[in-house]
Amino acid sequence: MTKTYDVIIVGAGAGGGIMAGVLAEAGKHVLLLERGPKLSFVEMGRDHLRNQRHSPYGHNAGPEENGNPRVLVDAQGREHLVKPHEGGYQNNAAMVGGGTQVYGAQAWRFREQDFRMASTYGVPEHSSLADWPLDYAELAPYYEQAEWEIGVAGDDEANAYKSVRVKGFPLPPIPGNPSRSVLQRGAEKLGWKTHPVPMLINTKPYLGRPACVQCSYCVGFSCPSNGKNGTQNTLIPRGLSTGNCELITHAMTERVDVDERGNVTGVTYLKEQEGAIVRESARAKVVIASSGAIETARLLLNSRSAMHQNGLGNEHDLVGRSLQGHFYPGVNGLFEEITHDGLGPGVSIATSQFNHGNAGIIGGGMLANEFTKLPIIFWRGSLPPDVPRWGAANKRWMRENFGRTIHIMGPVQDIPNPECRVQIALNVQDRFGIPVAKLSGTTHPETVRTAQFMYERAREWMESSGATRVWGGPPSLGMSAGQHQAGTCRMGDDPMSSVTDRWGRVHAHDNLYVADASLHVTNGGFNPVLTVMALAFRSAKNIAKQL
Repeated sequence: MTKTYDVIIVGAGAGGGIMAGVLAEAGKHVLLLERGPKLSFVEMGRDHLRNQRHSPYGHNAGPEENGNPRVLVDAQGREHLVKPHEGGYQNNAAMVGGGTQVYGAQAWRFREQDFRMASTYGVPEHSSLADWPLDYAELAPYYEQAEWEIGVAGDDEANAYKSVRVKGFPLPPIPGNPSRSVLQRGAEKLGWKTHPVPMLINTKPYLGRPACVQCSYCVGFSCPSNGKNGTQNTLIPRGLSTGNCELITHAMTERVDVDERGNVTGVTYLKEQEGAIVRESARAKVVIASSGAIETARLLLNSRSAMHQNGLGNEHDLVGRSLQGHFYPGVNGLFEEITHDGLGPGVSIATSQFNHGNAGIIGGGMLANEFTKLPIIFWRGSLPPDVPRWGAANKRWMRENFGRTIHIMGPVQDIPNPECRVQIALNVQDRFGIPVAKLSGTTHPETVRTAQFMYERAREWMESSGATRVWGGPPSLGMSAGQHQAGTCRMGDDPMSSVTDRWGRVHAHDNLYVADASLHVTNGGFNPVLTVMALAFRSAKNIAKQL
């Protein structure tokens, strides 16, 4: 028999997990489908070579390497198959909690200007830059709700949003470290304002979960103390505890189902049982897609029917377009003194001095010191260009200098390009026989100009802080999605230029919603997860009222 629910949610990450918890606590019968497993800290392990931060040899949070390819189209129009751990895949974790179990957990609010980029700067030629249909004030209460119900550590006095916050942070900021002290003196010389980085990490016990133990395996790994906060240890357990939420893992959603009139009725998903693929269907009053900007677009595009031959929500060829993420310009610096104490999370000082208001630049970005790095990650990506990669000279340099380096970097405002997009590769299927995502295009050239500007500011900060040597490559044009992927089902008031309305409801469908960074019209100059969470709290409240 086909089961019937009030709500079916596809994807148990940042957005989907919050949707599940809020709606279940509102008394709604919820089915939460997750294509990956539910993994414990022990199951994820601490492999230096294979983790979500260093994946050339595999990773620890999915998706599985085999049976989950994507197609990448290069600048010459040639198509290449890529596996999840390979460059160009633009991978996001596939497990209960999604990226919130392995992320660095930076918890930034977008700025007021981030919601009206087009009005502020104009629309560059060949870009799809646009204003959001809502503003900061409308989302602010839900930012606050996410900070308090998930748990964010920050400095009420020094934070970058003091003028627009109503309530402070629930937790004190992350402790300082040697690199913070070094960079603080450099910023003071430059006259730059700095502040601690807001983090979804318990700096003291909070809501029944222990505090961070400052291990060096933070970003890319699960937390040994359960002090890193995500949906896997907050809203999903809350939803399950009500008895109203059913979680099914290893369930790959094939399509969103519609009736003969094109109305959404539920989903069909696939599971492997005893070596065979089993197809099951479920019905619901509301369906929510929350699988990340690439997989959500893939699901809608694969949901073709007689009434929707190009996929759901795709009447105007907008689903999958304007794929964006973040360029991360930055530099490394070498110092005479010890700057690295090996304690996590490491990131502890940032400047938002250049997030907006830069002459001749559209937007800007944030700069911060980087997370504590495992030696293999430093070796692979942060060595000076003239240091040998192998042999005695390499080992000597690592031994003498690893603890005397700092890495400054940060995300910049991606200027969306409608030709950077997700499509369906009909000739390539995953292990379930579902056509996979095909990725093509690059960010807009204006993104590179912004990234170059921020690269120069990073170098300036490093030199002012006393680095004896600074190195790092300037940015170049390419695709930027990865774990900050966004924009493929952007929200808006006009169905001719957007996929969903201001609540995440797909235009022309009363009961189909999106709840992830696919909704983002622009992706801010900050890590976007708190915005994903705030939008999910807001949309879930709206859906609960209507059901």
